[in-house]
Amino acid sequence: METVEVICEKRETLTKGQVRALRRAGRVPAILYGAHTQPRPVAISSSELKAHIGAITHQRLIRIRSDAAELNERYVIVKELQRAPLTGALIHADLYEVDLKKRITVAVPLRFTGRARGVVDGGILQPLQREIEVECLPLEIPEVIEVDVTPLGIHDVVQVSELKLPENVAVASDTDYPIVTILPPTVAEAPVAAAAEVAAEAEAGAAAAPTEGAGAERAGAAEGSKE
Repeated sequence: METVEVICEKRETLTKGQVRALRRAGRVPAILYGAHTQPRPVAISSSELKAHIGAITHQRLIRIRSDAAELNERYVIVKELQRAPLTGALIHADLYEVDLKKRITVAVPLRFTGRARGVVDGGILQPLQREIEVECLPLEIPEVIEVDVTPLGIHDVVQVSELKLPENVAVASDTDYPIVTILPPTVAEAPVAAAAEVAAEAEAGAAAAPTEGAGAERAGAAEGSKE
């Protein structure tokens, strides 16, 4: 995985007003911590963070650049990003310091490639997982793990155990679960057929039931015949 650099600054504990001012200045408040690192408040560039950290692949390796000697040249991954509910703007980040010589567990996105044989036959590609957790050294974190779906027919499944992982990368959890399958066309067509059936029944019921005016008219005719 490519290592990116982000400028990081020390910061003191701030009031809410100071935090808002920090964000207006293009900085995101963050916490730097780790297994052997005491939590400390820092600030990082919002534009740099958005440029390097994607919505899915946010667990990539970052090298910190800072004027503060105690921060400079540290390696971290983003453990969590907090965004504003309405605007989606970054408002906080958790930075976890890693040891380049020790394996860590991270989530890596899956990329499905090829055109499945079952899709050609009318089936539907159905991803069941979008990412998996792997264990590896920080400098060997994969950008993505590719899954070739070309040979899959309808009802076929790819299990985690079938993935081709890079060297020195291992799945961090149970490998006996599916990550993608091909659904039969009937799964997609069933709701349409059900809706058509309901509509047909409703139409038939409407045709069979007399209108209120028609019922009154027949009732009047019956009364007249009795007289």
